[in-house]
Amino acid sequence: MADEKRFENEDIQKGLEDFIDRELTLDYSLSEPGKTTGNKTTVNQTVRRNSHAEISHSVDRGEDFDIIGYQDMSGEKEHRAGGQRAGEMHRSSGQHARDEYRSDRRRTEDGRRATGRRSEEEYRTDRRRAEDDRRATGHRSEEEYRSDRRRAEDGRRATGHRSEEEYRSDRRQMDDEWEDDRKSKERKKKVEKKMAGKKNRKSKKNDKKKKKSGSAKALLTVVALLFILIFGGLYIFVGNVYKKMNYVKVDSVAKESYKEDGVVNVLLIGNDSRLNGDDGRSDAMILVSISDKTKTITMTSFLRDMYVDIPGHDGNRLNAAYAYGGAELLMQTIEQNFDIPVHRYALVNFEAFANLVDAVGGIDLDVTNDEVQLINGYLMEYNQLLGRNLDYDWLDASASGVIHLNGPQALAYSRNRYIGTDFGRTERQRKVLTEVFKKLPGAMVTNSSGVINGLFPNLTTNLTQSECYKIALGGYKIVGYDMVQQCVPQEGTYSDATIRSMAVLQVDFDANKKFLKQTIYGE
Repeated sequence: MADEKRFENEDIQKGLEDFIDRELTLDYSLSEPGKTTGNKTTVNQTVRRNSHAEISHSVDRGEDFDIIGYQDMSGEKEHRAGGQRAGEMHRSSGQHARDEYRSDRRRTEDGRRATGRRSEEEYRTDRRRAEDDRRATGHRSEEEYRSDRRRAEDGRRATGHRSEEEYRSDRRQMDDEWEDDRKSKERKKKVEKKMAGKKNRKSKKNDKKKKKSGSAKALLTVVALLFILIFGGLYIFVGNVYKKMNYVKVDSVAKESYKEDGVVNVLLIGNDSRLNGDDGRSDAMILVSISDKTKTITMTSFLRDMYVDIPGHDGNRLNAAYAYGGAELLMQTIEQNFDIPVHRYALVNFEAFANLVDAVGGIDLDVTNDEVQLINGYLMEYNQLLGRNLDYDWLDASASGVIHLNGPQALAYSRNRYIGTDFGRTERQRKVLTEVFKKLPGAMVTNSSGVINGLFPNLTTNLTQSECYKIALGGYKIVGYDMVQQCVPQEGTYSDATIRSMAVLQVDFDANKKFLKQTIYGE
């Protein structure tokens, strides 16, 4: 009998543990273990849950026991009510879960039968595949996915495709073609828009070009008129000036070009004739070289005491060539001895030289007192020739430094051959010409009549009128060229000698030829 009671109590305990494990939680304060209530004896059993909370239960060992007996103490009824509610909630939630499960099973079974699937596993596999496909295609719901699938199936049947895959492939191809066509139309619109913009810009550009073209034509017309006026006037001016010159044709060089290798060489000859002509001696021989190569105007003085070979004559001083055959023989002598082409010359006398200096307003030069004394001495000779007082235009005998010289004074300064020998004299001649050339462009504007009337009637040349016109056309370039002064023979390329009782300079012609090629032609 005692054993039966023990087994019954164990069954009750086991049922109680199962009940608690189904998440029935009772938080009671029970009586102390080992006490009796009335004629009932309690046996304490302790049950542990996963939360480690301990609940003590009293089990009746009598024949008419309750499953669980609670001590009669404060709060016992509330604890009983809480346990009942918890049990009801558990039973209710369990029933709901069973109902939901049975409903899902019925739906699954109905779906399986409707789709003709052989087994529930096959049906569930298709459902999972369909769900994956729905998610992959981005459908929001299964209903939306099924609707699209039905439309696709209807389309497949209507178009006669054998399988859904074939139908989908054709649909994708059609969609791609449609997308390409749409993009093509968009590109076409962009191109048309771009072309329209270009057309508008081109139209505006053409309008601007037309305006510019009209402006350019007007400008060209003005330039052409100015060209005609300027160069026409220049031609007339050169023609009027040329009429005042004395032109002498030199047959031996008439057919030779006045310009060779970009260089115009004109031999400037100053003779000591008191009259207008080629009589007298060549007091100055300066080769004026206008070089487009070196962008320079080079004035090269040839010393008259150089011993040279004179064509058709014995060797002699250079200035003897002018005495033997005038400007023509002098040009031939320089060309033969120094290998420089000289085909044009300009001959001026004392009067032309003095008038040119006066026409430009005189020049300022640094003069020593010794040079002042000699200037006054040469002025006496010049004044005597002109019938003036001997002391006319004399300088202060005590003067020196930078002095303003007029025409006769500058002429006297250039003729001085007692200071620095012939080298000093030719250097002074080049100094005067350099200062004159600097002031000549301005004088042509302010005193053109004085320049023309003072210089050109006393100038003799073999330059033709067309050659003078060509040189005048290039005048705007020549004004910017550098002025260079030099002398032949160069220092160290000559020696003093006496030949046939003449004091002369023996020259190293090869060295001086090379020097002239370098300075004039840039070789």
